[in-house]
Amino acid sequence: MSNIEAALPTSTDGASTLTRAALIGAALAVALAVAALAGARYGALILIGLGFGMTLEGFRFGFAGPWRRMIVDRNPDGLLGHLLSIGLVALVAFPLLASHGEELVGAHAPVGFAMIGGAFVFGLAMQLVLGCGSGTLVNSGSGNPIGLISLPFFAIGSFLGAFNLIWWTDLGALPVIALDGTGGLLVTLAGLAAVAVLVLRLAPAEHRRIQRRYVVASVVIAALAILNLIVAGQPWGVVYGLGLWVAKGATSLGFPTEASAFWSLPANQDRIAESLLTDVTSLTNLGIIGGAFLVTAWRGGFGQKLPSYPTKAWISAIVAGLALGYSSRIAFGCNVGAFFSGISTGSLHGWVWFAAAFAGSVIGVKLRPRLGLGG
Repeated sequence: MSNIEAALPTSTDGASTLTRAALIGAALAVALAVAALAGARYGALILIGLGFGMTLEGFRFGFAGPWRRMIVDRNPDGLLGHLLSIGLVALVAFPLLASHGEELVGAHAPVGFAMIGGAFVFGLAMQLVLGCGSGTLVNSGSGNPIGLISLPFFAIGSFLGAFNLIWWTDLGALPVIALDGTGGLLVTLAGLAAVAVLVLRLAPAEHRRIQRRYVVASVVIAALAILNLIVAGQPWGVVYGLGLWVAKGATSLGFPTEASAFWSLPANQDRIAESLLTDVTSLTNLGIIGGAFLVTAWRGGFGQKLPSYPTKAWISAIVAGLALGYSSRIAFGCNVGAFFSGISTGSLHGWVWFAAAFAGSVIGVKLRPRLGLGG
């Protein structure tokens, strides 16, 4: 067991009934406040975000951990859950995008040198902190020390990556390639099934199954992702919102974001000027943090002690946080925005991202003990 896993809350007593009632009331009050200030659509999005956070933390259904189990133990249960969830979303997203193309957009991006390299670095870095984009948000909400340290640097890295994004894409990229229609859906489902068969064949007999909790989590995450697509008008994402937080802060301090080809785009300047309560990605990100906090508080699991990492481990966590943000921005997303949402809405880049990030994760798993982060 790694130091991060050892630091996770294990209390089964949980909070008192009064505390739990207060937690539920606070969550509903926040959603109602957002709805009153920004509109019902945005109140719904904060609830969707809370659902993501509660499910990811409540079922321990992240991305970094399951990928690590596949690499170290050849246990594919969590990865199979990801594939199942993506397939369920695709079954709904493909028809929705076909019939409501003017109102809904997919998570489509080009495949290029920067995208592939960025995905590889992201996969490596996420194993160092045992958290991807959504995982870092969840870890922060649950009080995990590494998550709390990594998150602000993740956001800074996302801002900087967006600042340089156009330069990176100019290195060379294919046109956006996206599958659509019934044929595209069938190809996507066949691809997911092929990966599932492959990982099952690689797994020892005792691991050739998927835990029930992952099945439940997969279905819930899929339902929330579909709701996110309908309400937000775009698939579930993480990275843009984190970079936007820093962009807003930089602007308030007089930093000229207009100097960036990306941040100077009119749509992005509008986002910087507007309230965070009207940015769909920011709302679900905040909801994820809040949802993880609710589950941890419900379980009475706060009060974690700082792990006894050497100094180089804490420095590695900071550097990995920056790398997570920067690399995911130039790779057009993290496990959520590229892998999950990309594949489920037909984007070729989602498949390429998956392959490159998984290869990076193999290296990241090997680097963890060398950096003092545990096995």
